[in-house]
Amino acid sequence: MSVTLVLGGARSGKSSRAEAIAKSLHEKPVYVATAPLIDHDHEWLARIERHRHERDDLWHLVEEELDLSSVLQKHAIAGQVVLVDCMTLWLSNLLYTERDIDHEVAQFSELLPQLAGDVIMVANEVGMGLVPDNEEGRTFRDAQGRLNQKLAALADHVEFVAAGLPICMKGDKIVC
Repeated sequence: MSVTLVLGGARSGKSSRAEAIAKSLHEKPVYVATAPLIDHDHEWLARIERHRHERDDLWHLVEEELDLSSVLQKHAIAGQVVLVDCMTLWLSNLLYTERDIDHEVAQFSELLPQLAGDVIMVANEVGMGLVPDNEEGRTFRDAQGRLNQKLAALADHVEFVAAGLPICMKGDKIVC
């Protein structure tokens, strides 16, 4: 069992990198998509539909906005690879539904090392930009930074992706 964290900014290539890693490790990885369905946002719904279409039969798709622990307990079994894309949307979903972030992150962090399968997580690095100009934005940025630190500490491999290029930050470089 190994845990990989792939970090990067928006449109950095982090999801493509994580997908390539997953495909190199397993013929049919599990793809856990955390994007929420927002009925009134037609562009967002079109984006989700495009992603569904792009994920061909080489993936086992699971869509889950909130309960990642249950999904991982079910799918991250010995011999399986699970890709979670993305932890940033998961955190945003938790905040939006007013869940106890500290409890949810602690529960997830406790479970992660116990899983028998390989887990690859994608997350946005949000601490390199401007300080948000409102409390909600700062709360999210701080929570994401703490989550990234926790996941990086638990991970065997951490990569940062910029302009489509992976930079190995922790562990051995993963070659695809």
